[in-house]
Amino acid sequence: MTDEDKERVRQASDIVQIVGETVELRQRGRDFWGCCPFHHEKSPSFHVIPSTGFWYCFGCHQGGDVFNYIMKRENLDFPDAIRYLADKEGIELSEERGAARRGPKRSRLVECLTEAESFYSTLLLRGRGEGAEEGRRYLSGRGFGSDVCRRWRLGYAPGHGLLVSHLREAGFSRDEIVSADLALEGRAGLRDRFFDRVMFPIHDEQGRCIAFGGRVMGDSKPKYLNTKDTPVFHKGKHLFAFDRAKDSMVATGTAIVCEGYTDVISMHEAGFTNAVAALGTALTLDHVRLIERFAKDRIVCMFDGDAAGQRAAERAVQYVGKTSVQLLCVVLPGGQDPAEFLAANGADSLREQLAKAVPLMDFVFSKRLSGIDLSVPGRRVAALDQMATLLVPLRDSILLDGYATTLADLLGTSVEEVKRVIRQKPEPAPEAEGERAPTRAKAAPTQGRGTPLSPRDPSRAGMSLSALSKDERMQVIAERELLAVMASNVNAVRAQGDRIASFTWADSRNEAMAWAMLATPEDATPADVVAAAESVVPEAPQLLAGARLEVTSGMGVDEEVAFLLDVIELWSRRREVREIKARLRATSASPGDEEAAELFRSATEVQKRINELSQRVSTVA
Repeated sequence: MTDEDKERVRQASDIVQIVGETVELRQRGRDFWGCCPFHHEKSPSFHVIPSTGFWYCFGCHQGGDVFNYIMKRENLDFPDAIRYLADKEGIELSEERGAARRGPKRSRLVECLTEAESFYSTLLLRGRGEGAEEGRRYLSGRGFGSDVCRRWRLGYAPGHGLLVSHLREAGFSRDEIVSADLALEGRAGLRDRFFDRVMFPIHDEQGRCIAFGGRVMGDSKPKYLNTKDTPVFHKGKHLFAFDRAKDSMVATGTAIVCEGYTDVISMHEAGFTNAVAALGTALTLDHVRLIERFAKDRIVCMFDGDAAGQRAAERAVQYVGKTSVQLLCVVLPGGQDPAEFLAANGADSLREQLAKAVPLMDFVFSKRLSGIDLSVPGRRVAALDQMATLLVPLRDSILLDGYATTLADLLGTSVEEVKRVIRQKPEPAPEAEGERAPTRAKAAPTQGRGTPLSPRDPSRAGMSLSALSKDERMQVIAERELLAVMASNVNAVRAQGDRIASFTWADSRNEAMAWAMLATPEDATPADVVAAAESVVPEAPQLLAGARLEVTSGMGVDEEVAFLLDVIELWSRRREVREIKARLRATSASPGDEEAAELFRSATEVQKRINELSQRVSTVA
C-alpha cells in the first residue's frame, strides 16, 4: 500500500458523509456538530471540520482524520481502515493490483457472488423441475410467498454444476469461483458447493452480496451450510440482514439478535426491522462492536430456551463490560423461535415479550442457579465456583462489584469471598476461530498515524498535556488552534512569519508543522497544507483535530489570527519572564553586576509587553 493509495482514498472519502452514517450532524457555520459516537453525552461536543477533514470530541478528547475515525468506529488498524474506505469508494489499491498473481480481486469476488445471487433467485422464482418446486413449497410453508422471496433475493441452488457453468459463461475464472466459495475442486473439475438447498444471500453493510447460507428442505445433514471465510466474508464479523436493519437500529436505539435466517425475515416482515442474526457462530465481540455503532441503547438477544440457548447467553456475558449498550435477553415461551411465535401469536404479542427483556446477566444467573438446591452448603460452594468462571472476563471491570454483590446475596456469602474466588480463576482459553475477540487493535499504527490525542495520555513524542504547567498547557492549546486556522486558510497567516519566528513554542511539533504549512505554495489546498504538516509530524491529523477554542468561534479569520498570535505570544512571554527571574535569583549579584542589571532590564521590557498583550487579550475575550 503506497502513500498515493492513502491520499486517493482520503480525497475520495467525505468525512461529513461517513460520520453522518451513524451520527446526526447539524451544521453551524462551516462546521458540523453532533453527539459523540464513542461515549454517551446529551449535548453535542463532537466536531467535524469539512475543510480539513478532521473530527474531534471535546468530551472524550478523541480526534483525527477520516482514517482515525474508521479505525475507532470499526476497530481496525490503519492499513485495514484504508482498505475499508477504499472498498467503500470502489478504489483499487496497489496491493490488490500486485496481488493479482496470488488471488482474485475483492471486487471480482463480489461481482461473482452477485451473479450467483441472481442465478439462484431466478431459479427459485421461475425455475421448473421438482427441486425448484420443493424450494417454493418449503419457503411458502414458512410464510414466505413470492413477494417476500423477491424482496429478500432468496434462491434455490440446484447443484449438478449448473452454477459453475453459468458463472464461466458470464466470464468468471476458475480461481474467482473457488475463492468466492461457490465451487469446490474435484477430480472431475469444479462442482457446485451448494446443491438442493434454498439459499439465503448475505450482504455487507453496503448491501453487496458476500456469502450465502443454504438450507436443506428435508432431513439431510448438515441442515445449514454456510459460505466459509473468504477474502470478502468473515462469519465472526458479519451479520445477516445488517444492511437492512442498521437504519432501524439508529431510529430505535435497539438491535434484536436472532438465531436464524427465517427468524430475521419473519421479524422484518412483521415490522421488527431492527433484527439481525449471527452466521453459523456465536455472537462475537466484533458483532457487538458492529451493532453498537448504530444501536446506542440496547442489544436484545432472542436465545432459544434450550441448553444451546443457555450456552449462547453465557458466552455473551463476557461482552457486558466491553460495550456501552445494555445487553438484554428474551426467551420465548414454549421453546418457540421468533418465526413460530409470530405465526402463532402475532406482532403485538412479540412486542410484549420484547418489553419483558431482562438484563443478560440476570438471565444467566437465574438459569444457572434454578436447578441447584442452595440450601445444601456444598452445592452453594459448587455454584459459586461455576458462576465465578462466568464472571472472570469481568474481574477487572467496574461492573464486578454489582454482580459480586448479587451473587453473594443469592448464595449467602460475602462479597469479598465472591471476588476472591473470581480473581483466583485462570483466564479463559482463547475462543475458537471466527468467535474470538478482535486482536487487530495493536500498538500505535506505523503507517503515518498516531493514536488519537487525549490530554490524559502521552503523545507519540512522549508529552502529555496534563504533565505541563498551566502556562505551557494554555500555550499548546493556542498553538494548535492557530495551526487549525492555518490548515483551513494558511494564506491568512503567511504575513505573520516574522512574528511567529519570535515565539518560544511550547511544543516543538507545533513549530515544525507551522513552518511546513507556511512553506506551501500560495495556491495550496487545505489538503495540501495538512499533508505538509503530516510530512514533518506523522500525528498531525490528531493534533490539528483537537484544536478549537470557544472564544474564537464567532470571530472572522483575520481577527481570530490576531487574537491567537497575541495569546501565544502572551504565554510565551510569561514563560520567558519567569526564566529571567529564575536566573536573577540564581545570580549572586553585587551592586555593580552588569549581567544582573541586563537581566533586570530584559525582565522589565518583557513585562511591559506582557501587560500590553494581556490588555488586548482580555478586551477580546
